[in-house]
Amino acid sequence: MYDVIIVGAGPAGLTAAIYTGRAKLKTLIIESNIPGGNAGITDMIENYPGFPQGINGGELMALFLEQAENFGAELQYDQVLHIDSQAGIHTVVTSQGQYQARAIIIAAGARRRELAAVGEKEYIGKGVSYCATCDGLFFQNTPVAVVGGGDSAIKEALYLSDIASKVYLVHRREGFRANQTSLDKMLKNERIELKLNKIVKRVEGDDTMMKNLVLYDLNSKQEENLPVEGVFVSIGMIPASEFLGDLLELSDGYVVTDENMRTVAPGIFAAGDVRSKKLRQVSTAVGDGAVAAAAVTEFLKE
Repeated sequence: MYDVIIVGAGPAGLTAAIYTGRAKLKTLIIESNIPGGNAGITDMIENYPGFPQGINGGELMALFLEQAENFGAELQYDQVLHIDSQAGIHTVVTSQGQYQARAIIIAAGARRRELAAVGEKEYIGKGVSYCATCDGLFFQNTPVAVVGGGDSAIKEALYLSDIASKVYLVHRREGFRANQTSLDKMLKNERIELKLNKIVKRVEGDDTMMKNLVLYDLNSKQEENLPVEGVFVSIGMIPASEFLGDLLELSDGYVVTDENMRTVAPGIFAAGDVRSKKLRQVSTAVGDGAVAAAAVTEFLKE
């Protein structure tokens, strides 16, 4: 029996664990992938306070985890299947077993959205990727494409421009949702070429690797072949909330909470990218995690 189980070891979950551990609450973190979440696979985080020169996302998240473990939090790698709540006890059912706690913090984050293009699934790991910092080095001196128009897509294009021979940025609109600083850097980068008002219709290749993207121009209605050996998809996120079923109130898949991170279920809280909110950044996830931990501490005292 734990005092609190935290589902997810991203910035929100690890921050919550630091606070609950420091409050002497018996804390278990369950993570299905790698600690740090999306922040952990970000090459450079430039807007987190205290690091004026920026910091590698993996390095920052490793520090978060070390601090949480220093305060006694346990980390378990496992896949959460669902949560049962009865008589004030919450049972987290995983692929390896069951864990119980008096309180739960859902900090499962969000994952990259897929293109839903023909051939995409067939070439995952054979040229199709959802993480430039994870797979970019496999494409040294070869042409690649990045699909998307937000901050993540621009950052991935800039990162890949130092590795690939050419980076094509494919975006369905002419305008971008990225911050102006990153956008200015991209527009000045001679290795990045824009493919605007276009979507990916098909991913083509041979038995071993993808070789070509078929783009569809939304204005001219014409198709275009784009010979690339890799495509990095960055078109938004999907909340990792499927395991919740109808346990909590959701909005477009994101968990609805009040300002204290409380959900509609007593003893269950949510924090970070999985929560319904406007801004999803490492700094806001950290704030969510701290608030959720404080709310859990107060709840358990009551």
